[in-house]
Amino acid sequence: MAGHVLLDFDGTIAIEDTTDRILERFANPGWRVIEAEWEAQRIGSRECMSRQIDLIRASKRQLDRFIEEVHVDCGFIPFVEACAAARFQVAIVSDGLDYIVHGVMARTGVSLPIAANKLEHVGGDRWRLRFPFASASCMSASGNCKCAYGVSPGPRVLVGDGRSDFCAAGAADYVFAKGRLRVHCEETGIAHAPIADLTEATQLFKAWHRQLRQMMEEASGQARVGHA
Repeated sequence: MAGHVLLDFDGTIAIEDTTDRILERFANPGWRVIEAEWEAQRIGSRECMSRQIDLIRASKRQLDRFIEEVHVDCGFIPFVEACAAARFQVAIVSDGLDYIVHGVMARTGVSLPIAANKLEHVGGDRWRLRFPFASASCMSASGNCKCAYGVSPGPRVLVGDGRSDFCAAGAADYVFAKGRLRVHCEETGIAHAPIADLTEATQLFKAWHRQLRQMMEEASGQARVGHA
């Protein structure tokens, strides 16, 4: 029984929100005004992030040093291993910055498909943001539309923590949620397991997968009896 896991990056794999930390360290303070517009839902994350990235002044070397400081959830590798044992394919789907995600993953030695907004160095200390995974129909107006990733065959699991995960949560068979995503699932009645970190997610995933297998085996047994 193959399945699929969409795994968020900022606040999930990375303990902190790396985009916020970059803005705090390297951007003009005006980024907070833009953030307030997004918080008030007057703009989507795509417009928000594009305007904020324009305010960053950091060399490539400075961002590389930043990558070395990112704290990865200690349960990340065990979670990926548990998913592989269950034949669930894991993909990192982030509304953050691909340069940071790829850099942190290289540190862990884990190779997974990654979909994130494209951070491009345009020379000196200037950067720009591109959105290769955007969708005009995205419910969250995100740079990376996670809604589009809920159509693969097999059981679908989402692990996340923020607003960019909301639309994908509605298409998932099960959700492991923290932060704003947890509140959203509670308010909208989406089936989910609240988690504090990926260590807890690993334990709950194993239990959920055992229950899912048992249900499928029972259904298969009943079908065989019905055809006898």
